[in-house]
Amino acid sequence: MLKDIHVAGVGMTQFGKQLDRSLRSMAEEAVRDALADAGGGPEAVEYAFFSNAVASLITGQACVPGQVALRHTGLLGIPIVNVENACASGSSAFSLACMTLQAGAVDVVIVVGAEKLSHPDKAKSFAAFASGYDQEEPPSLTRDQPGGGAGRSVFMDVYADMARTYMGRSGATAEDFANVAVKAHAHGALNPKAQYGDPLDTDGVLASRAIVDPLTLLMCSPLSDGAAAIVLATDRGLERLNATPVRVLAATVISGRDRVNGDASSPERAAKIAYATAGVGPADIDVVELHDAAAPAELIVTEELGLCEPGGGPELLRSGETALGGRVPINPSGGLLSKGHPIGATGVAQIVELVDQLRGRCGARQVDGATVALAENGGGYLENDAAVATVTILGR
Repeated sequence: MLKDIHVAGVGMTQFGKQLDRSLRSMAEEAVRDALADAGGGPEAVEYAFFSNAVASLITGQACVPGQVALRHTGLLGIPIVNVENACASGSSAFSLACMTLQAGAVDVVIVVGAEKLSHPDKAKSFAAFASGYDQEEPPSLTRDQPGGGAGRSVFMDVYADMARTYMGRSGATAEDFANVAVKAHAHGALNPKAQYGDPLDTDGVLASRAIVDPLTLLMCSPLSDGAAAIVLATDRGLERLNATPVRVLAATVISGRDRVNGDASSPERAAKIAYATAGVGPADIDVVELHDAAAPAELIVTEELGLCEPGGGPELLRSGETALGGRVPINPSGGLLSKGHPIGATGVAQIVELVDQLRGRCGARQVDGATVALAENGGGYLENDAAVATVTILGR
């Protein structure tokens, strides 16, 4: 178990398509709110990690996005480290912050994730996703559609292929995937920061525009802009803050690999390490935020996290146990499907939601009695595995 590391404060912006906002303005809002929640000012912070994935491709800001985005927050002058690790950039930055505190180098750290993914030319936004795989040895399923095709991210091709394979081994149906989206939007309707909260029904999801069989538009996460921030502290660091802390039990990051002979996936391997570090198991988890960039991912990752038996994801969904009020609610925030997916902010926002859940301040989407929470975040793609996977476990 990680010792002497706490989340002291969290903050995040509204997620959504925000063409009129800059990356800087969103980062400033998230930092302001996280510091206020921690009960301290920028002078309390000794180190900063800034996560962003595609600013260099969307806005042209490369090399020093953190120093630029945080320029007017009062944080300049301390170490600012930029972290880019695809869709897992935010959770990777969180893990680095925990390691920095664990090493005893400093006592208060801030993690800021921000992304401006929307662009007047949607093709530019979709094309940015193609940078998330090996350009010299691209995944075989992308070779006919190197950009993912017009009007979609290449990762929808990846998720569609995963979905078809999963349907064959689990008995999952397109209706199951539609019901993941229905559940996500029902949860998102209770989250004022979510991009979408409009009610959906199964038939409506299935009837939405086809993307790649079996995925329809409403089974896919949207293009999003937003920022989120987290203040972390040691016991000593808490003395200079006025916080309601939440313990960090594990913050695991691993790379994927080219899997052969039934190798475990990167989320499976990350979860195994995180459970061992935290001293808990799947049965101890009360609430989960996971990386549902496409609806089938929720069922697949549910199994990879050990929340049900292999092949049991569809039945667990159908039982209602992963909805609010169930045994282990998944994505009470609305997940990527409803809350949105501003890549560099996503992993940070997952942890913001879980901290709020453990503090009991999520209002109508509150998971009653939650004491142990888990976030799973992945990014990029190799031939048959995510390029990076993270699992974070928090406790009250």
